[in-house]
Amino acid sequence: MSGWRVAPDAGRPEGLGCAHLDTAVPGVRPVTPQGCEECLAAGTGWVHLRMCLVCGHVGCCDSSPGQHASEHFAHQDHPLARSIEPGEDWAWCYRDELFLEPVRG
Repeated sequence: MSGWRVAPDAGRPEGLGCAHLDTAVPGVRPVTPQGCEECLAAGTGWVHLRMCLVCGHVGCCDSSPGQHASEHFAHQDHPLARSIEPGEDWAWCYRDELFLEPVRG
């Protein structure tokens, strides 16, 4: 994979772009690959995991009680996060509210 681009979406107008794609750090690795950093510290659970593409913070999704991935964006202003769920290959820009897909090659 060589980066991210805005994913096609029939539900939104054409031509929308993401101004934050350049904030993704190539090769960033999860800080806590075993789960959500805050949930692990608190001994609580999560539904799905998201990894910040800027710093590697692992947080839980908005369907989880803690919503730590969104909280990380709100506090750190890191706009891009990807799913690290098995079989999922997408990311999200919190600032632009756009789905992203990987660029191969």
